[in-house]
Amino acid sequence: METLIYIFSEYIMHFDKYIPLVMENYGYWVYFILFAIIFCETGLVVTPFLPGDSLLFACGALAATSSELHFGTLFIICLAAAISGDSCNYWIGEEFGHKLLSKTTLIKPEHIKKTEEFYNKHGHKAIFLCRFAPIVRTFAPFVAGIGSMHYRTFVMWNIIGAIAWVSLFTGAGYFFGNVPFVKNNFHYVALGIIVVSVIPIFTEIIKAQRKDDATEK
Repeated sequence: METLIYIFSEYIMHFDKYIPLVMENYGYWVYFILFAIIFCETGLVVTPFLPGDSLLFACGALAATSSELHFGTLFIICLAAAISGDSCNYWIGEEFGHKLLSKTTLIKPEHIKKTEEFYNKHGHKAIFLCRFAPIVRTFAPFVAGIGSMHYRTFVMWNIIGAIAWVSLFTGAGYFFGNVPFVKNNFHYVALGIIVVSVIPIFTEIIKAQRKDDATEK
C-alpha cells in the first residue's frame, strides 16, 4: 500500500516529467488531467505541493513540438482551471474557512499567517501578486474568502492574475522550452522564471516597508 501511495504521489507531484508518456498512452485525456492538477493546486487549500509553474512551462514546451498538444487548447484549459480553482478556494474559505482552521492539521497556520500579512500590506492586488508565488498562491483565495474581500473585486483580480500567470509560463515554455540549453537545464530555468516572476512581490514589500519607516519618522 505504501508503495502505491509513493508511486501515485511521485507521479502527480512531478507530472511535468510524465506528460509525454501520458500523451502517448491516453491522448487527449491529458487535458483533463492537466485541468485537474491545476484546479487542485489553486483551488484546494490542502494541495499546495502540486506542480504549477513548472507544469505550465513544460506543457508550453511540449506544445511547441507536439501536434498532440495544441497550444491554444492548452492555454484555454489551463486558464479555466486557474480561474475556477481560485473561485472554488474563495468559496471554501467563505463557507468553511474558520471551521477548517479549527478542526484540521492539514492547513499549516504559518502559511495562513504569511498570506494574511501579505494581504494587510497590499490589499486587493495581493490576489494578482500571489499568483506568482508557489504555496502562497494556494492560500491567497482561501484567506480572501475568510476575510472581507467582496467577491466581485476578487473575481476581477483573479481573472487578471490567471491570464498573466498562464500566459507567462506557457508562453515561456512554448518559445524557449526546446532551446537545447533550456531543455538540458529545465529545472534551473523554471526556478529562474519563478524568481523573476516574484520580483513584483518583493518590490511591493520593499515599497510598503519604506512607507512604514517614513510614517514612523
